[in-house]
Amino acid sequence: MKNYFIILILFFSTIYAQNGLEIATMVDERSIPKDIISKTTMLLTNKKGKTRTSTILSKSSNNGSQQILWFLSPSDDKGVAFLKIEYENKSDEMRMWLPAFKKVRRISSSKKGDSFMGSDLSYEDMTSRSLADNSYKRLNDDMIDGKDCFLLEVLPNENVKSTYSKHITWIDKNSMIAVQEESYDLGGQLRKKKKFYFDSISGYNVINKIFVEDVKKNHTTTLILEDIKVDSGLEQSLFQEKNLKRLPSN
Repeated sequence: MKNYFIILILFFSTIYAQNGLEIATMVDERSIPKDIISKTTMLLTNKKGKTRTSTILSKSSNNGSQQILWFLSPSDDKGVAFLKIEYENKSDEMRMWLPAFKKVRRISSSKKGDSFMGSDLSYEDMTSRSLADNSYKRLNDDMIDGKDCFLLEVLPNENVKSTYSKHITWIDKNSMIAVQEESYDLGGQLRKKKKFYFDSISGYNVINKIFVEDVKKNHTTTLILEDIKVDSGLEQSLFQEKNLKRLPSN
């Protein structure tokens, strides 16, 4: 009976949400796994249709604020690793292990607009958005792929020093997951189109595919997440620089 009333409360709070911040807060507070492990296929396609495929092992916790990943293929990228740790009260840490140079490279905040491994995802795209770092305006609701969606305009605050001027985000009312987004550059021009797909895993709605198009470069990135495991009990000690060099066997 308790769960029934919780569902009713969530239902009515969703229906009667009055502003963008309330909707963004519900997205932020939805039920999520404690941690996620996945094997990801990353497909890059340029304007001539030429493709490049990579395989990545990713482990994350705390809603993605801690993440470590290793490239498993192709052979020239095997062993390249990335570590991200997000903080509330200080700058995020991002580091890459480059085995060919036997060097760990720190990604500074001034480089957050750079491409991650030649993809259409920037380092900024790979970090979470704090509620306090943005303002939210509710636009007219919309339908996307048969899903009834909230439509939000997300404006980064000046202190964030984002590489984007705004985002337009479609949020599925049932799952409270973003299913589509348009991101605009600092000149106000459309820069990227993103689509997100999800599936139910162990009672959670979990993203299992991401499509990103850089409209200026006419280049796309598709991420397909497979072998997804949730609530595996990842240790916090995993998210350390020393583990970048330790390519897991599985």
